[in-house]
Amino acid sequence: MIVRELQDSFVLIRQHDHALASGEFARHWRNPPGPRDSTLFAVAQHDAAWKGPDASISWNEERDRPFSFQDYPVEAKVRAYAEGLDWLEEQDAYAACLCSMHYEMLVRRFGRTEAEARFVEAQVGRQERLRATMTEEEIGGLDRNLRFLRLCDGLSLFVCLNEPGEDESPPPYPEGFEFDGRRFEPLWEDRRTLRLEPDPFAEAFEISIPYGRVGRDRQPLDGGRIELRVGAGGPPDARG
Repeated sequence: MIVRELQDSFVLIRQHDHALASGEFARHWRNPPGPRDSTLFAVAQHDAAWKGPDASISWNEERDRPFSFQDYPVEAKVRAYAEGLDWLEEQDAYAACLCSMHYEMLVRRFGRTEAEARFVEAQVGRQERLRATMTEEEIGGLDRNLRFLRLCDGLSLFVCLNEPGEDESPPPYPEGFEFDGRRFEPLWEDRRTLRLEPDPFAEAFEISIPYGRVGRDRQPLDGGRIELRVGAGGPPDARG
């Protein structure tokens, strides 16, 4: 769950809904990396592992707020990751390898427990096994495609973690929004229109992300949808 704290409540966005929005950023990117279909599937489905954990709200009693993806109990989180990657592998082995690399990187960077160390070791084995089924060209594109996945993931997180029209939260990754040596700056035209400078998209498009809300008293409140137009205005980046 992505949790954004307000004065009297919490905005809750399911991880898979955020990932589907990541997929829209990827789908409209001018000249996305190849293999196109598998890479786009990986971006859109990279948080399918969270469908189960996000089916209901879990409360962090120590912090008196809903658990987010950042503080969710470790054992349950890595178990969900592994199960989600098993499902992805059944759908598309290349996409599963990309998402395994993504999760491994996150857990290797932030993990501190034995369960996380075992998860990292298991994913290294999974990736070796999946690479053995790929062509040299597919293997050669994995690192670039992982960077593309992380870029689209970060752009969607930027939308989910900020009130539309505001950009108080820092970029989700320390390197910011960068791909192939180019840095992209998110700019709000208004509360419903976001563009990147330079513009990397083939055309303007719409994204719609459902969210829920819960009060500090743990009572459910009305939710809604983040509705945005992306890519309007700004000079295109012809290099794609």
